[in-house]
Amino acid sequence: MTLVAGVDSSTQSCKVVIRDARTGALVRQGRAAHPEGTEVDPEAWWTALREALDRAGGLEGVESLSVGAQQHGMVCLDSSGAVVRKALLWNDTRSAGAAADLVEELGGPRRWAEAVGSVPVASFTVTKLRWLAEHEPGSARRTARVCLPHDWLTWRLGGEFVTDRGDASGTGYWSPATGSYRTDLLRVAFGAEPGLPTVLGPRDPAGEVRAAAGVPVTGTVRLAPGTGDNMAAALGVGAEPGDVVVSIGTSGTAFAVAGGPSADPGGLVAGFADATGRFLPLVCTLNAARVLQAAAQVLGVGTDEFDRLALTAPAGAGGLVHVPYLEGERTPNLPGATGSLHGLTLATSTPAHLARAAVEGLLCHLADAFDALGLDPARVLLIGGGARSEAVRRIAPAVFGRPVFVPEPGEYVADGAARQAAWLLAGGDEPPAWETGAARRYEADPVPEIRARYAEVRGLG
Repeated sequence: MTLVAGVDSSTQSCKVVIRDARTGALVRQGRAAHPEGTEVDPEAWWTALREALDRAGGLEGVESLSVGAQQHGMVCLDSSGAVVRKALLWNDTRSAGAAADLVEELGGPRRWAEAVGSVPVASFTVTKLRWLAEHEPGSARRTARVCLPHDWLTWRLGGEFVTDRGDASGTGYWSPATGSYRTDLLRVAFGAEPGLPTVLGPRDPAGEVRAAAGVPVTGTVRLAPGTGDNMAAALGVGAEPGDVVVSIGTSGTAFAVAGGPSADPGGLVAGFADATGRFLPLVCTLNAARVLQAAAQVLGVGTDEFDRLALTAPAGAGGLVHVPYLEGERTPNLPGATGSLHGLTLATSTPAHLARAAVEGLLCHLADAFDALGLDPARVLLIGGGARSEAVRRIAPAVFGRPVFVPEPGEYVADGAARQAAWLLAGGDEPPAWETGAARRYEADPVPEIRARYAEVRGLG
């Protein structure tokens, strides 16, 4: 049996899966936590990766490995390769002002969309570099190279300073349409042109795991290019052209596999590349699964009881609406926003109504993201930790106004990375076809009043 390893270095943890390269069957897996916060020392990712690998039984028998990781994070290195400062993560909103300045300096959102397929917001690496130049000029002067979390981990493993087109497309200084860096935009943002990773194609090798990396290896372990988490998730869930994937993780995303690049001058849709040579138009929200966790915490209940409460309340929660901008928001671009409740009355002041409102508010928020794609998909796939909630599964069709399909639970990002690693070994024009299991279909009568009420109050604060 030929084995491959897939890594998901996410915001909250590092997951490793070891799978059969031919069938995709899970052989073993491991997990380790990441520290909380919106800025993190990358060494914590490295420690967690080694711990997760150890818990997965190490690399014994593994012939290829790929790293998927959170997008956008800014990792600055000095001339010796040392980390200059803690990495600013995608959900760090301190560069919101820098994002607005950059959009204006280039001549507006349309110019950015035409240049790199996306209009930068605080999540994007390019805005974080502007913030660094303005607020920590000493750190900016020390910065000789800039990379993303997956790039850094791949470099630590194999010594090659590389990235892939999927993750590069989320920086704000690489164009999916032309397949090249826009170093002119990098200079505008940062005032300098630090070294950048070489952008690899989907099947290009990224070297081999080195014994010097401190990860025990007994043979040759080839490194695939790796990619960003959303691109890896698309691979892991087996998304095809015609599908829209709605992912409820730390962030929320709605994305589709497309044959050509996109450029939304309104800034809602990020025109990313994917991990197969295609493209991945995507809408991202800052707030997703943790909305459910926060509501359950307020109610003092566990996951199962929270779901039960939400499903006992009426559709529409009696007019109670939860606007879930708990950590600011990226879509819409409201980095300083907070969450809010509307329609709180004596009748709706019950745990069931509050639970239902939290679920419906999250789903309305994601339905807005789905609508921004402007697609009429053959399937809507619901994935991520939040999709394991029975309340989310059963209420989603009523909010989305269409059936939803929930694949078998899995570590989709790590699975997609493993599939890319298998592709490196197998070659060919397409990644290997793995059996992902039948997706379960959920249906419910549409309740358009839920979204209509949400639309009335979402901008009220």
